[in-house]
Amino acid sequence: MITGTQLAWDDTVLPFQLDLPGIRGRVARLDGTLDHVLKQHNYPPLIEALVAEAALLTALIGQAVKLRWKLSIQIRGKGPARLIATDYYGPTDDGQPARIRAYASYDKERLDHDAEPFSQIGEGYFAVLIHQGEDMTPYQGITPIAGGSLSACAETYFAQSEQLPTRFALTFGKSQVPGEASHWRAGGVMLQHMPKASPFVAAEGGSGEGGLLNHTDILAGEEGENWTRANILLDTVEELELIGPTVAPTDLLVRLFHEEGPRAFEPQPVRFGCSCSADKVRQSMSIYSAKDIRHMTTDEGIVTADCQFCGAHYELDPATLGFEAKKAAGDGA
Repeated sequence: MITGTQLAWDDTVLPFQLDLPGIRGRVARLDGTLDHVLKQHNYPPLIEALVAEAALLTALIGQAVKLRWKLSIQIRGKGPARLIATDYYGPTDDGQPARIRAYASYDKERLDHDAEPFSQIGEGYFAVLIHQGEDMTPYQGITPIAGGSLSACAETYFAQSEQLPTRFALTFGKSQVPGEASHWRAGGVMLQHMPKASPFVAAEGGSGEGGLLNHTDILAGEEGENWTRANILLDTVEELELIGPTVAPTDLLVRLFHEEGPRAFEPQPVRFGCSCSADKVRQSMSIYSAKDIRHMTTDEGIVTADCQFCGAHYELDPATLGFEAKKAAGDGA
């Protein structure tokens, strides 16, 4: 039974490797972190579900980024769910937690509250951006929205952009026990075939939706058989095992892949975290002229800004904003 007590494996990502088939993966459990992400906003249930799935995917994918790197996922569509955006900040130092944040932009009037959440995105794209540092050009990969879920979109992204067969098994939702408030909980497993120097890729278009690549277009022979076997084993996982109130991630790996020689590595803690600041707001407004800034100034003589991710509210002196700023931020701003 799930209780309000924090479990040792909550809000962690556990990397692992299956030695025999040459497959790596991660197990993620989000509890308080996901609750913190979603309580910043009053989203309708289907938007909450999209943000929860995107946050869980981001935790699983982001675990591979290096210290101080940032990974972002953006899902943009023409439907009422216009944007789901997430950020994963790699730890600042070894042993420190990673940080994650997420938000959604949607058209409240167009939402079909009885529809399946993914259907509210519509035609669009799934993008992954990796920021390696201030002096580095960010990496960006984009693939179309396809497959019927955000996890399927992520699988398509890795197959198409990275030629890495990838599989996700996810579950998420609100849980509640008598006498306690409901809270969000999520869990998932990511499998990924380890990269090869010269991957096999079918010469004529992919066999996935719209001609996109999938694992059958990338792997052949024994490697393809190993990948299929690992996926069949993952298909046996149960939702309660993924959420993990009683099954530790290491126990889950043994249950699923004991014949495949699973090796678990050091778990990565994940926390909610936002990087917004008054200085970053000023930087984002540095492209505007004094005339533009005047249009943004309230009757009280200030410029206000709210962080989409954490809800932080900033009140700034307009004289410190824009490329025609008349004084520095420290001069009474």
